[in-house]
Amino acid sequence: MSATPSLSFRALALLWLAGNGLRLPMLAVPPILALIIVDLKLSGTEVGILNAIPACLFALVSVPGSALIARVGAVPALIIGLLTAAAGSALRGFASTSMTLFAATIVMSAGIAVMQPALPPTVRQWQPQRIGFATAVYTNGLLCGEIFPVVLAAIVLPVLGGNWRASLIVWSIPLALVALAIFVFQPGGKSVAPVRHHLWMPDWRAPELWQVGLTLGGANQLYFCANAFLPGYLLQAGRTDLIGLTLSVLNAAQLPASFILLAMASRWERKRWPLLVATVFGLFGIAGVLSGSGPWIVVGAGLMGFACAVILTLSLALPALLVPPDDVPRMSAGVFTIGYSMAVLTSIIGGIVWDISGNAAFAFAPVAAVSLFVIFFGLRMNFSRHQA
Repeated sequence: MSATPSLSFRALALLWLAGNGLRLPMLAVPPILALIIVDLKLSGTEVGILNAIPACLFALVSVPGSALIARVGAVPALIIGLLTAAAGSALRGFASTSMTLFAATIVMSAGIAVMQPALPPTVRQWQPQRIGFATAVYTNGLLCGEIFPVVLAAIVLPVLGGNWRASLIVWSIPLALVALAIFVFQPGGKSVAPVRHHLWMPDWRAPELWQVGLTLGGANQLYFCANAFLPGYLLQAGRTDLIGLTLSVLNAAQLPASFILLAMASRWERKRWPLLVATVFGLFGIAGVLSGSGPWIVVGAGLMGFACAVILTLSLALPALLVPPDDVPRMSAGVFTIGYSMAVLTSIIGGIVWDISGNAAFAFAPVAAVSLFVIFFGLRMNFSRHQA
């Protein structure tokens, strides 16, 4: 029997809120990073480590997160992840040294790493007939969670007297509230027995695991590397006036893509062409940025952001569509492990290429090469597997 409209709306609202929780505590840092650097006297290397911790933990903790889901169920694991991320985020506000800041960031990132593989089986459990749409809903929440802390920093920070510690604690509160909302208002109520899964270790020999993981990795590395390399490239090109605008367009362009997918996800969820077209957009975006022309640099950044959001949303829906329900958590964990490992590896390789060549533009060469994985695996992926 299908869910009533009220239960369906409740499930989608909770998924959107949970999606926010995937990024709110992470993006609370950039607006106050300068204050943290001055207060804790962080070096450039320490700043780099701080920025790398989340992606590394997302890759390392996804499989243990799958084991937790197998033991307690997807929804309880989601709640545990939210509370762990909230605790780690708040603890950062009490950091007195770089090491204590790193430790708290590890706790926060581990919580988010548990949430990520918990959401696809939660989507499958709450909205089995609308997996693509429900995935687009929580991905929209994720993208909004990237924007809220940045946009609202101009309001929150002055209210707190410029106290970066208090700001981190404040941004941890929404995660605890979302965990409480899911506990109280989850479809079926608290009395519903958790849906446990028998298997938790990803099947690393499964072709679809690597196909989806590398496809997701194409979006992850494009997004993370664009944010990392654009400022240095524009600095070297003498266009520092474009840094703020370009980064804003890169991130803001994800929202229109997300809203388009809210309308089209159910139609596009088993199609190759949206993944291929989005990848082509991303490659044109890289070309636009490297053209050196001011307007094309901005347009190129927008194309990259748009492409990232499309590939990310469609990739996140695939585990629940391609494998039986009992395998969704472990496949999701494997997909996140591969996808974020690729982002970290490509970022490192891009930085090495930059150093060897002395030209920041060459840092985008590995990014473009890895983006071709999406085209290659998109053409080979079998979308006719398990029907939801």
